[in-house]
Amino acid sequence: MSDRILMSPPHVSELEEEYVLRALRSGWVAPTGPEVTAFEDEMAKRVDVAHAVALSSGTAALHLGLLGLGVKAGDAVIVPTMTFVASANAVVYTGAEPCFVDVRQEDGNLDVDLMREAIGLLRAQGRHVGAVMGVDLLGVCADNRAIEQVCADESVPFLEDAAEALGATDSHGSPAGSFGQAAALSFNGNKIMTTSGGGMLVSNDGDLADRARSLSTQAREPVLHYEHTQIGYNYRLSNVLAALGRAQLERLDSMITRRRSIRETYRWLLSDVPGTRVFGGDDDRRQNCWLTSVVVDPHVAGFGAADLAGHLNEAGIESRPLWKPMHLQPVFTETWRHVTGVAEGLFERGLTLPSGSVHNDDTIGRVVDSIQTFLRSRA
Repeated sequence: MSDRILMSPPHVSELEEEYVLRALRSGWVAPTGPEVTAFEDEMAKRVDVAHAVALSSGTAALHLGLLGLGVKAGDAVIVPTMTFVASANAVVYTGAEPCFVDVRQEDGNLDVDLMREAIGLLRAQGRHVGAVMGVDLLGVCADNRAIEQVCADESVPFLEDAAEALGATDSHGSPAGSFGQAAALSFNGNKIMTTSGGGMLVSNDGDLADRARSLSTQAREPVLHYEHTQIGYNYRLSNVLAALGRAQLERLDSMITRRRSIRETYRWLLSDVPGTRVFGGDDDRRQNCWLTSVVVDPHVAGFGAADLAGHLNEAGIESRPLWKPMHLQPVFTETWRHVTGVAEGLFERGLTLPSGSVHNDDTIGRVVDSIQTFLRSRA
């Protein structure tokens, strides 16, 4: 059998090799250095904010962002239930409780009306709502302006989890990562661009960014000896990985263009298949198309997402369901939630297909051929 086709493997080129080699030869292989500073400046400019702090992961960015917003033990933090577990875990790290709210049918992003209701319900129970965390799911900006407005009305801080959406914009052209008091980005190995592992906290709040930078280096005070007045973390991104990130950022637009082309291929493939739709809406121009997922109505299509996944797996092609809702995760069985069943339905009917920009036409052609074979078998 041919090599297994993965959904979103890293996409590196000679440019990344050049940048990393330059960093190694400079002698700056410690956690900080000139590549880190340059990467922060370039990323802040890309997402149109004033400050950026390069970190070891997107999870670290969420954690420090929540601390910067003043979230503390016992607080309630609203999180969309359809997300990767890191969104919820970061809340738990602060001692607060994630409170899960359901999402919109079209793109799996936070349902703003339900969010407003949830704030009222939590306060009626005597809970302090420490923050709202929005998530830009699979490269589609949430309705962040509406979230910001509700948060302003209710005097609740807003942290944008833009880990999946670097390069995307909202309907007004504002980039993912530019909303709320702060936002988190991720450069994990499967993301739109990667530093192998890494992330970044971005914000227009200089004090918040300065505190995050201090906490990320074990909260060492600026004196000659090692002095610590608060608990810190080992969260800083290395200079070598920052060099990798700078090269990836240079190529980001071309990688997004390739992923959009792959999305268009899947749209064409499924355009005449009843009961199927490409997840996330129709305007790919504003999305980074990090991952392309399809939603299948088995009563109309005559097959389910799991049926297609099984066929692809036998053909050596990776696929996976949409994120399992957080309120269904065993670790969060007893956690507060305000849900309608939308996320559960999307989890049952959604399937994510190979989407990585590293995939050439032959590779995507193999996926298309396999899907076509499956559809013919179901006709």
